[in-house]
Amino acid sequence: MMTAPNSTAGIFPLDKPGLLQAYRTMRTIREFEECLHADFAKGDIPGFVHLYAGEEAAGTGIMMHLEDKDRIASTHRGHGHCIAKGVDTSGMMAEIYGKVSGSCRGKGGSMHIADLSKGMMGANGILGAGAPLVCGAGLAAKFRGDGGVAISFVGDGASNQGTFLESLNLAAVWNLPVIFVVENNGYAESTSRDYAVAVDSFVDRAAGFGLPGVTVDGLDFFAVYEAAGEIIKRAREGGGPALLECKMIRMYGHFEGDQQTYRAKGELDDIRANKDCLKMFTQRVMEAGVISRGELDAIDREVVAEIQEASAFAKAAPLPTAADLTTDVYVNY
Repeated sequence: MMTAPNSTAGIFPLDKPGLLQAYRTMRTIREFEECLHADFAKGDIPGFVHLYAGEEAAGTGIMMHLEDKDRIASTHRGHGHCIAKGVDTSGMMAEIYGKVSGSCRGKGGSMHIADLSKGMMGANGILGAGAPLVCGAGLAAKFRGDGGVAISFVGDGASNQGTFLESLNLAAVWNLPVIFVVENNGYAESTSRDYAVAVDSFVDRAAGFGLPGVTVDGLDFFAVYEAAGEIIKRAREGGGPALLECKMIRMYGHFEGDQQTYRAKGELDDIRANKDCLKMFTQRVMEAGVISRGELDAIDREVVAEIQEASAFAKAAPLPTAADLTTDVYVNY
């Protein structure tokens, strides 16, 4: 049977609408982060900001398998996870600006954005703190029997935290539908992963607790998408927890203002030129003749307009009042 010109059969694991959605999500994350990079440099944003630019393929490839009922717990570098999980960009931008119309009413800022309606349990300024949270979410899903899964994201630095290792053990003992994602970008702040982590692969950490694990190229959307799909399906069907290591690269420093003196000469230029996950995705789908440059350009224009609107919304939104300080402190049952 002849293949249609834009068919993805036998080429990609997603159909054309799926590929376009993947690109839109990755491009939205990139544009959101580039906007914050520029605005933070102007002194417009309070607090610290940690950007996910360069790592879009991992968050997007994983989250495309999830539903709103599935829970995730993020890190201090959580903007990309939020966007990929469906959190509103205007609400996120307002939250980062500390405005009352933000996702958490301006009380969380960049490192604590949450939206429980989307299954986003929150970014977290404490390294490794999300791992025990998803054990609780996974236990709830198991008792409900609704096929839900919970995913914890940590970096290579947080992988050394006791809470992370204890959570691996707990998830294995209770056979929870939990996935532990290690986003290995090579540096824990400014410390090389090779200096601070004793094992050669994070899969070895999983094996120590009786969990299956797999390492993928986190710059390759398709590798992440396929590996994540398999282990998420396994967890939904009662197969228990697993670990996914994504080897990836951040385009900016650990935080905005990081001088990155720990990087080798020319490393950043090489990343931009040769290790950009968006460029890699674009090249593959265009060379396959599945998506045209014009279709991608149209998405780019729409995304730029969305992020510009989100930025304007955040800047114009009001700050919380003194009276807001005592709200959202206790839960009323």
